[in-house]
Amino acid sequence: MKHIVLLGAALLTACAATPPPLPEPPFPPAGLDAEISRLMTDEDVKGLAVAIIDQGEPVYVDSFGYRNVERGEALETDTIMYGASLTKSAVAYTVLTLVDEGLMDLDTPLAEYLAKPLPDYEDWTDLADQPRWKTLTARHVLNHTTGFHNFRWLEDDKKLRFHRDPGTRYGYSGEGFYILQQAVEELTGEDLGKLMQARLFGPAKLTDTDMEWRDAFADKLADGYGWGGTFEPHDARSRPSAAGSMDTSIADQAKLWSWMVKGEGLSDEARREWTRQQFPITSAHQFPPQDPTDDPRTQDINLSAGLGLVTFTGPQGHTFFKGGHNPWTGNMVICVEASERCVVFLANSVRAERIYPDLAQFILGDTGMPWWWEYNGEHYKRTQD
Repeated sequence: MKHIVLLGAALLTACAATPPPLPEPPFPPAGLDAEISRLMTDEDVKGLAVAIIDQGEPVYVDSFGYRNVERGEALETDTIMYGASLTKSAVAYTVLTLVDEGLMDLDTPLAEYLAKPLPDYEDWTDLADQPRWKTLTARHVLNHTTGFHNFRWLEDDKKLRFHRDPGTRYGYSGEGFYILQQAVEELTGEDLGKLMQARLFGPAKLTDTDMEWRDAFADKLADGYGWGGTFEPHDARSRPSAAGSMDTSIADQAKLWSWMVKGEGLSDEARREWTRQQFPITSAHQFPPQDPTDDPRTQDINLSAGLGLVTFTGPQGHTFFKGGHNPWTGNMVICVEASERCVVFLANSVRAERIYPDLAQFILGDTGMPWWWEYNGEHYKRTQD
């Protein structure tokens, strides 16, 4: 197991008001490895990789458990794992490089970047009688206010439709990212995967991250495990998908989030835009995205959409996060803006999501992370709750 730890006193950033409370040094906290192992055992988590960033720099990268239990193959820091919807944060960051260069505007209708009307494309013929597509922008996609369901196959008739006008309510959706991808590829003349390599993955020096399959990944893949331990082999993605096709390793994610939290490759204005509290979130839960139920607690913490991530105001100040999930993957990134302190979790066992609240608290202290909103369901509750 590859293990990188740099311990030392954490320096608190001075500010005009009383500094937000941060965990005391040493950081990462003593006993972290033992706590990770304990929690994984308690909840039968097959494999988990963890990275910690402090003041914008990686200070801890480690892996635990197995990439394949059946073969007894250990999860390593260079094991290839699903990025899942962490992809959306990287896509948002890439789009902001285009905005910085004046090639794209977040509030220009995506229709203006397309060669023909959206319903004339085979993938979007469902929208032929829904003119709201003409108003859809990159900002709507990136802050999840498109009005689409998460995916069309979740609709009763499997057809894509607007449930509301774009820009009127937060509702998590991967569908809009496909339209954004089409617009970006036509605008730049580049395949999205190649564009992200040139504008983000390459500059951040990521060696094991791609938006589509590489043959070199085959010998170091993490296979997946569902809630009941069911096995799912790692899928070889044949083409880039802005909604979630990123393959990556925890070593690369440590470098990527260090790069992004520091705003490397962006203007100061664009970096602020990435995590700015742009659109208020009032929904009681992240999923299901079309549930009209509201929860007043969202207003208490200023829960809001940024670009490809979610933000809130907690005990340590402005904080942002992004999850990535499928039936056998559980990923999470939480970052505290003032200290540029982040924790990154990648798991090939979706049961890891049960231990993230305890583990994030152990590492970052009290961030006020709204787990009640992010994770909806009895199966997420820890056994001692």
